[in-house]
Amino acid sequence: MSIGSAKETPVTVTRTVLCLVLALGLLMLASLHLGLRVYSPATVWAALGGAEGTDALIVTTLRVPRTLVAAAAGAALALSGFLMQAVSRNPLAEPGLLGVNAGAAFAVSLGVVSFGVSGLGEIAGAALIGALATTFFVFTLAAFAGPGGQAHTVLLAGVTTAAMLAAFTQVLLLIDETALETLLFWLSGGFADRGLDLLLIGMPVLMVGLPVALALAPALDALRADDTSAAALGVAVIRVRVLALSLAAVLAGGAVAMAGPVVFLGLVAPHLARRLPIKSGQTLGSAQLALLATLVGATLAITADIVARLIIAPQEAPISAVLALVGVPVLIGLLRRGAGARA
Repeated sequence: MSIGSAKETPVTVTRTVLCLVLALGLLMLASLHLGLRVYSPATVWAALGGAEGTDALIVTTLRVPRTLVAAAAGAALALSGFLMQAVSRNPLAEPGLLGVNAGAAFAVSLGVVSFGVSGLGEIAGAALIGALATTFFVFTLAAFAGPGGQAHTVLLAGVTTAAMLAAFTQVLLLIDETALETLLFWLSGGFADRGLDLLLIGMPVLMVGLPVALALAPALDALRADDTSAAALGVAVIRVRVLALSLAAVLAGGAVAMAGPVVFLGLVAPHLARRLPIKSGQTLGSAQLALLATLVGATLAITADIVARLIIAPQEAPISAVLALVGVPVLIGLLRRGAGARA
C-alpha cells in the first residue's frame, strides 16, 4: 500500500482528551521551571523532594501554588462559560463579559470594607453570593428583550453591569484605604502570589461542579434546539436553566475567589473545545464538550500564566491582557458571524 493511499487514523474524543491531559501535565511541569529564574529539572525535582534553599522555596511556595491555582481557576471559568453558552444558546456568554466576575469582586470588596470579611470561607461565600446575584440580574435584564438579538442584549447588559459594579468597587476602595492595600492586587486578577490554601475554595467547587455538569448534559443536549422541543422530550426547561446558571455562577465565584476577576477565559475555552480535531461526522454531546472545555480552560490558563511571566521579563504582564490577545479576536469573530447571520 502506498503512503498516499494509506487511511488516516480518525481522531476520537478519547484520544483528544488524552492529548489534552498530556499537554496539561507538560505545561504544569514547564510552569515549575520557567519564570524570572529558569530552573533545571534536577533543581525542580529536588525542591519537590523536600530540598532546602532559596530555589526550592521559590518552587514550592510560589510556582507550585500559582500553577495549581491557574489550572483550577481556568478549568472552573471554562466550565462556567460552557454552561452559560449552552443554557442560553448564546455564543457570547462568559463570566467576565457578563459581569459575573465583577459581581463576585464587588461582593468580596463590600464584605471586606463593610463587614470585616477576612477568612477564606467568608471570602468564598461573598464571591459566590455576588456571582449568583449578578448572573440572574444580567439574564433577567436580557429576558425583557425577547429572543430577537438576545446574544447582543445579554452582552450589553453584562458589560454595563460589569462597569457599574467595577465603579462601585472603586468607591468602596477609596473609602477604606486599608482595604485598597489588601484587595488591589487581587482585584487585578492573576495567579501570582497565591497560596495553596486558596485551593480549599476552588477545588471543591470544581470537583462538585464537573460531575453535576455532566449529569445535566442530556438536558443541555435537548435545549440545543429550542425550549418547546426540549419540553416535548420531557425536560423541565426552567429548572434545568436555573440549575445550570446557578452552577455556572458558583464555578465563576470559586474561580474569582482564587484568582480575582479574569476575563475572556470562559469565552475562549468552550469555542476552542468545539474546534478540536475530532473524527469527521462525529457530533460532540454536551458531556464531551464540558470535559473538553474544562481541560482546555486549565491548559489555556497555565499557558497564559507562563507567557505573562516571560513576555516583558523581568516584569510580569497582567494575565487578562495576555488572554485578551486571544479573546478579543474570538469575540470580534463571533460578533461578525452573528451580524452576517442576520444580514
